[in-house]
Amino acid sequence: MITRFAPSPTGPLHLGHAYAALVAHDMARAAGGAFLLRIEDIDRARSKPEWEAQIYDDLRWLGISWDGEVMRQSDRLPAYRATLEKLWADGLLYACHCTRRDIEAAVTAPQEGAPLGPDGIIYPGTCRLKGAPKPGEPLPKAALRLRMDLAACTCSFEETGPAHRGTHPITPAQMTNTVGDVVLARREMGTSYHLAVVLDDAAQGITHVTRGEDLFEATQIHVTLQQLLGLPVPIYHHHGLIRDDQGKRLAKRDDARALSKYRAEGASPADIRRLVGL
Repeated sequence: MITRFAPSPTGPLHLGHAYAALVAHDMARAAGGAFLLRIEDIDRARSKPEWEAQIYDDLRWLGISWDGEVMRQSDRLPAYRATLEKLWADGLLYACHCTRRDIEAAVTAPQEGAPLGPDGIIYPGTCRLKGAPKPGEPLPKAALRLRMDLAACTCSFEETGPAHRGTHPITPAQMTNTVGDVVLARREMGTSYHLAVVLDDAAQGITHVTRGEDLFEATQIHVTLQQLLGLPVPIYHHHGLIRDDQGKRLAKRDDARALSKYRAEGASPADIRRLVGL
């Protein structure tokens, strides 16, 4: 078993991060496996060295150790680009210049509520034809979307998390109608979460992906990409989320629940485990 924790250095780790890291770490250690660390720093505008340093410090304080070298997404831009160039040459991507407002305006009957998928409003395909690659055309400097009508497959994935345990089938109709043409590269980043996480999990040999249940719906996108790219499909384990007093998922802005604050107030790693239900 190989698990991983993949935080973004865009703010302090909070109780939700601690829970996610401990779940992945404890699962791997209980199985005699490996626990890996990855820094998801593709958002260069928001990623800061001081936050990355704080991540390492907080994890060590929690008693979490990782195996091997830390992977940093900013070091893997050539790998992402190589995959995008192949998909572009195969006619599976197209350039998209739509803004969020453009997409909202193009959705049929917006007064009845726009159709939503894992990435928000399901893209209506405005640029699918006009943004398609021409023979020999290089990868453009634009957002790149996946032709889901060409990429989707009949496949499935295994889930061991408490809320979705079992085998989950994926069909082309499901992906086309309820997910749509997802973005695989944002112009300012050179990749997207969906593409990077799939390539990084494969590169690190991750066998069990543990993460919050808020990402469960995105798993069908990741499995579709794994099948399309000939990559192994891990077992998925989506765990519960740590929420605030109003029931909202914790975010980076929840500094009141930052691990550094608990540490400054004298909390111990055992206290943190109790706070997150471990």
